[in-house]
Amino acid sequence: MGLFTRRNQTAHVQEGSSAVATLEADPALAALTGDYVIDAGHSSIGFTVRHAMVTNVRGSFTDHEGTLHLDGGDPSRSTAAIDVKIASISTGIADRDTHLRSGDFFDAEAFPLMTFRSTGAARVGGDTYRITGELTIKDVTRPLSIDLEFAGSATDVYGNERVGFEGSAEILRSDWGLTWNAALEAGGVMVSDKVKLTFDISAIKQAA
Repeated sequence: MGLFTRRNQTAHVQEGSSAVATLEADPALAALTGDYVIDAGHSSIGFTVRHAMVTNVRGSFTDHEGTLHLDGGDPSRSTAAIDVKIASISTGIADRDTHLRSGDFFDAEAFPLMTFRSTGAARVGGDTYRITGELTIKDVTRPLSIDLEFAGSATDVYGNERVGFEGSAEILRSDWGLTWNAALEAGGVMVSDKVKLTFDISAIKQAA
């Protein structure tokens, strides 16, 4: 993420706090407050899943869009909305991608979008933020928390004000009805239930 200029903040954690810290507002972050559109051409939404118990398969969704509202003075008022086109799934093997789009997995024809809508946000500490919300896959909506690291901000060569975030979350695909599998002769299954989601986001600030 070398495009971005890192901004460091000092955390002040309340006595007795647990996962989420209370921190002083940083003037530099407050200046970033506004509405942003995710730049899909410079962002990625990916996943990693264990295959045949011995290796990882990595893939991504190449067609997605989303918006952010950032409140640098009060991160709890920040929001995020992302729509991902299931048909854009790509793992580098065409037959596997076709299977993933089929009714065995995502059923992309009947359920073309995977969506995330935030319901809360908090600064955890340092440059790390936790976005909580609802992830919908097929016809199932369940809560999801994503830990994101603020990568920084910059003005690009076209005069766009950008911010960057990167992070991850883990889900059990069976929680969203993605249960297809095949047993292996030596024991175990072809595809793990646990999936790691990864996010590398660049977003452009919109004019007020």
